[in-house]
Order: sequence, then C-alpha cells, then structure tokens
Amino acid sequence: MTMSSTKWFLLVSFLLFMSSALSQENLTGYWQPQFAVNYQVARGYSHNFSIANRNYIFDAEELTLKARQLDIAHFSKWNIRDNQSIALGVQYRFRNNFEDKENELRLTQQYNITTKPFAIRFGHRIRTEQRITNALTTHRFRYRFALDFPLVGEKLDPGEPYFVGSFENLLSVTKHNAPQYDTRLAGQVGWQLNGSIKFQVGVEYRMEDFSSSMPQNIFLLLTNAQLAL
Repeated sequence: MTMSSTKWFLLVSFLLFMSSALSQENLTGYWQPQFAVNYQVARGYSHNFSIANRNYIFDAEELTLKARQLDIAHFSKWNIRDNQSIALGVQYRFRNNFEDKENELRLTQQYNITTKPFAIRFGHRIRTEQRITNALTTHRFRYRFALDFPLVGEKLDPGEPYFVGSFENLLSVTKHNAPQYDTRLAGQVGWQLNGSIKFQVGVEYRMEDFSSSMPQNIFLLLTNAQLAL
C-alpha cells in the first residue's frame, strides 16, 4: 500500500468509526470553538494561551444552543530533545456562570514524544492532572496516541489541508469514589493558511465511565483557530 493510500485508508476508517459511535443512545452533543496563541519565548521554550467555550447543541434528545462553560488555559513547554518535550499547564473553568456547578482549577503535567518515519507523524502524550473544586480534588491520568499528515502530497504547504487524529484513555481517581475510565476518539481537518495561522474543524467522541452500567456518550463539534507569533 502506498503512503497516499495509507493516509486515505486511515481517514476513511476514522469516519466510519465516528459514524457508528455517534449513533449510540444516551448521547449529549456540544459545540466547542477555541482560539489559541503560541509564541516562542526562547530557544526550546514556548508559551500557549487558549480560550474555549463549550455549548450544548443536543441534550435530552432535543436540539438546543446554550452555554455550558468557559475555559481559559496556559501552558509552558520545554523541548528536551528535537522530538520530546515536557510542559506544565494551568486552566480555570467557569461553570457557575452558566449552570449550577462549581468552577474548577486544573493543574497539568505533560510529557510528549513524536516520531516521523515517513509523511505521517506519530505522537505519544502522557498527562497527569489535578482537577480542584471546593468539594474535592480529582487526580486524572491520561495517555493519548495521535497522528497527523498532509492530505495533499507528502509535505504540508501553505493553503493545503491536513488531518489530525487521536485516541486517548483516561483514568480519574477521587477519594471515597470508584475509579472512572473514559476513552476519546477525535479527528480534525485543518488548513495551514500561512506561516502563522492554522484553522481546524472536526469532531470528538467520548465514552465516559465506560466500565459502569450507564456509560455516557458525548460528541463535540470542534472549531479551532491557532496563531503562532
């Protein structure tokens, strides 16, 4: 199988799986637009700021449009090798402005490694998180496998599309509660508009607490703009 055939096989396989996943019962849908800014502070050291708004679009078997939360996040990243990095992040989630839920402070520690044997780049990411509210602290452990590749040719040029896909497993642990296991599958098509601006659109499917008798099925419509300074 040629590299071009492999890329399109991966993309079609993802679309078929997502079509099957979104037909599940007990489904909640969201639209999540996000804007992020990346900038280089020094050689091998960069910052990322982002703001994201999550809105209900399908809830209780009805179409709707209402806000759920607002997230503001910052990450500091250090490249420890050409293909490896570590990062620290802090995020604040506003919930009680939209629903009768507590706001959340989140701290994140991350390690990431990538390889690119051909036109397809593979990435492995490990994260630990502390999700802090007034009521409790949840410790979460995450592993994500991701890949991305240009949809035209073997090299991404300005104005051309690319695909980003990921699969992630999560374990959440809180005091006096049973562990929660989640899984996520996401795919986005993006465009490198120029040397500093990217735009992506796609979907993400989540099965939350999948070891329970009533797992939650969630999908998100994702729109994402990224600016590199």
